[in-house]
Amino acid sequence: MNSLVPCLAGLSAALLCGCSTMNTSPKSHFAGIDQLASSPALPDPLVLNNGRKITTAREWNDERRPELKALFAHYMYGEIPPKPARRNFDTRIVDKQFLNGAATLKLVTISIPGHDTPKIDLLVVTPNAATKPAPAFLALNFCGNHAVHPDPRIPLAKSFFGTGCKGCVDGLATDAARGAQATNWPLEQIIARGYVFATFANADVDSDRAGVSDGVYAWLAKEQAGSAANSATTNRGCIAGWAWGFQRCVDYLTTDLAIDPARIAAVGHSRNGKTALLAAAYDERIALAIPHQAGCGGTAPNRVAPALAAPQANGRPTAETMAVINKSFPHWFNAEYKKFNGAPEKLPFDQHELVALMAPRPVLLSNAAGDQWANPTQQFEVLKAAEPVYRLLGAGGCDASEMPPEGKLISSKLGYYIRPGAHSMTSGDWMVFLDFADQQMRAR
Repeated sequence: MNSLVPCLAGLSAALLCGCSTMNTSPKSHFAGIDQLASSPALPDPLVLNNGRKITTAREWNDERRPELKALFAHYMYGEIPPKPARRNFDTRIVDKQFLNGAATLKLVTISIPGHDTPKIDLLVVTPNAATKPAPAFLALNFCGNHAVHPDPRIPLAKSFFGTGCKGCVDGLATDAARGAQATNWPLEQIIARGYVFATFANADVDSDRAGVSDGVYAWLAKEQAGSAANSATTNRGCIAGWAWGFQRCVDYLTTDLAIDPARIAAVGHSRNGKTALLAAAYDERIALAIPHQAGCGGTAPNRVAPALAAPQANGRPTAETMAVINKSFPHWFNAEYKKFNGAPEKLPFDQHELVALMAPRPVLLSNAAGDQWANPTQQFEVLKAAEPVYRLLGAGGCDASEMPPEGKLISSKLGYYIRPGAHSMTSGDWMVFLDFADQQMRAR
């Protein structure tokens, strides 16, 4: 999607204010893979491409941070689509008696006026007991807001969900899908702890299909012609598109008087966790990120340890690699990223530097011991490798020198947690998320 840059830049000024500062990349020369040096170790996040060492917070913010954002956009995720000049927030329901009177339910549709753009349905639940604007979790869901809670007023999402969501027929939601994932979203406990809960579906922005683009990239293609239009659909990176959706939801949350705009946390599981981290890394309005079991392409390194990357008896590696993820999900990342399938050591960055883009804001990497595919051991290494940037900015780091035992939360600015079990997001995980947010966000 690096070729999307001219596509995005050419959109109507009446529609877009251009790429916002959170998305803007400096103009740079990007070397081809054959020109890049091989570096088996994780690169030093405080060394510029020209080899100069960053030694001050100002140099990090003015030089290295923009450089890293440009590198991730060019070589991996593609550009996050630009911020619209105008957005409509259509609040369709406000019910102050939700959850037996403990909360207020709001159903908000986010759209761009005057254009055939994807509409994002945002479910917002605010605690009635709050006496001042409350901190908020903004979570990306897989199967639609109707699957998060069975309330019949929550409209069935019209997006395409594929075969992975209960109660869907031919990829589309039916009434049987209502509340299908409610046990994974403990709204009552989140509200009781004093937090706002907001969520939207990734398919509202662009459906998770390799061969079809029916959301933000299809819209961008309509605005263009020729090769630029083709790039918007064939060389898209859905993770960057979904991150755009996160940012549009933050646009709304910062206007809601029940929410503290300085205390918004981004949460996601698996590919949605990759998205939550990318969105937060590029958008400093997001105060905290919890990419849960985000693995390859998110919180695990591209440079997978040889022992973990080697094929096992079943023919698969122990941990997911770039080559595997790009074959299975070619639409998640841009075309440039696929060139490194056989040479991840030539990438001029790694995922610890995406975590470092969060500095000095808190990040929690949470995992499961039975989910070795997500590479939890090397995720801890990623966390530790981001520490130099946090320490340069006076933000502390990770209060553990080695990976903690199962069930113990490391609740420092760079946090880590691993539990027994498999690749999933559970109500128990949410209790850990709440504890981490209490430590890092509630006292502010």
